[in-house]
Amino acid sequence: MLDLIKTRRSIRKFKEGEVSDELIDRILISGVWAPSGLNNQPWRFAVIKDQTVKEQIAGLTHYSKIVRAANALIIVFLDNGTSYDRTKDVQSIGACIENMLLAIHGLGLGGVWLGEILRNREAVAQALEAPEGYELMAVIAFGIPAESPHPHERKPLSELVFYRR
Repeated sequence: MLDLIKTRRSIRKFKEGEVSDELIDRILISGVWAPSGLNNQPWRFAVIKDQTVKEQIAGLTHYSKIVRAANALIIVFLDNGTSYDRTKDVQSIGACIENMLLAIHGLGLGGVWLGEILRNREAVAQALEAPEGYELMAVIAFGIPAESPHPHERKPLSELVFYRR
């Protein structure tokens, strides 16, 4: 697991091809198994493979090139109707997204977490006909990787741990 964590990179370039629904479901299941407060599982997903819908989403972000090139998108929403504590629910969504990114990497695919699109969260929700109370949290663009970025350095623990007793 530590190797998967250390070798995962944000992949922004993809080869043409298709990601099967079976693989997408495996990725989604990985997200669903993230921890959530009171096991409320506040995440909801839209899965996009259709190029026309990807074009709609691409028009709502500065990273349109990545969205268009991705073989698939998982758009992650917070269901505010299930929420009991916003901070914990948003943290759970983050854990869900990271689980899916690790699953994408572990399956030999590549993906990237896109957050800039949040500035157009209402337009995304409207384009996808999201139910009332669903709040956009992120877009995961993923597919067959066409790049292998080098690892970035990490700060040493001595700079990050401020208290240890």
